[in-house]
Amino acid sequence: MNPHRLKAYILLLITTIIWAIAEPVIKFTLGGFSPIIFLTYRFFLASIAAVVIFSVFGFHFPKDTKTRIELLIYALVTSTFSLGFLFFGLDKTTVLDTMLITLVSPLLISFAGVKFLNEHITLKEKVGMFIALAGTFLTVVEPFLQNGHSLTRFSGNVLIVLYLVMTTIGAVLAKKLLRKDVNPLTMTNTSFFVGFITLIPFALPQILASRFQILTTPSLPYHLGVIYMAILSGTLAYFLSIKAQKTIEVGEAAVFGYLYPIFVAPLAVVWLGEKITPLFIVGAIIIAFGVLIAEIKKKRYNTSS
Repeated sequence: MNPHRLKAYILLLITTIIWAIAEPVIKFTLGGFSPIIFLTYRFFLASIAAVVIFSVFGFHFPKDTKTRIELLIYALVTSTFSLGFLFFGLDKTTVLDTMLITLVSPLLISFAGVKFLNEHITLKEKVGMFIALAGTFLTVVEPFLQNGHSLTRFSGNVLIVLYLVMTTIGAVLAKKLLRKDVNPLTMTNTSFFVGFITLIPFALPQILASRFQILTTPSLPYHLGVIYMAILSGTLAYFLSIKAQKTIEVGEAAVFGYLYPIFVAPLAVVWLGEKITPLFIVGAIIIAFGVLIAEIKKKRYNTSS
């Protein structure tokens, strides 16, 4: 195997583990902080880390005006919008639902790669994507079918779907910026600066109104959850993910998302006490079947090419 590709796979595996653990961490930490305070606190810590990183490695902001605008759009999509939908969604729904819905993310990113980056997708991949999306739809509407029209959980699932859309857009923008040789560190840390700047106007009034008690009252484990999200799931994981994508295709990198359930499901059940329902199992089977069709065909195509 090409050593550069092997390095990219290792980086993506590390990133996958960090982000898989992140979902239960977010759900737990939301027990101590509201989504808007959690996000702003996280971006604040990540921005401090960014200042340190830039002071050591330098700040390489693009000189081209168009590229600068694309970078700022990327930062807004991957911070304020993407993580905003994820955090507010997880505040309303379960980690298990989130895990199932996000399983279609690699397929959506692969499809976006075809539309916007001239990457390849086969007919069987399209069929597999359709089946997986059907399973995702079942997961999204499960609250209505399972326990009497649970609007809160349903709205959380819808927010997770919007998070997927933002993630897909972010993946395409990241690949375009990398093709223009924008530094991965610059991309990562610009996202955190933009996230903090755009959210602080909403969080600061709440912080001041509570005389900072909204930050000081939660116990240490909740603060550790924010630190995990800011430094490990934020600065480190974003940098590793972007760096790895310089070597391989967007769709290929997204496949690592299928490993999430290995880490997410046990934590959700054992740590958070969530329940696996019959409808959850049906949705998981349908999604897994669709993914299997899409990815087996992809593997054969890549082998023969």
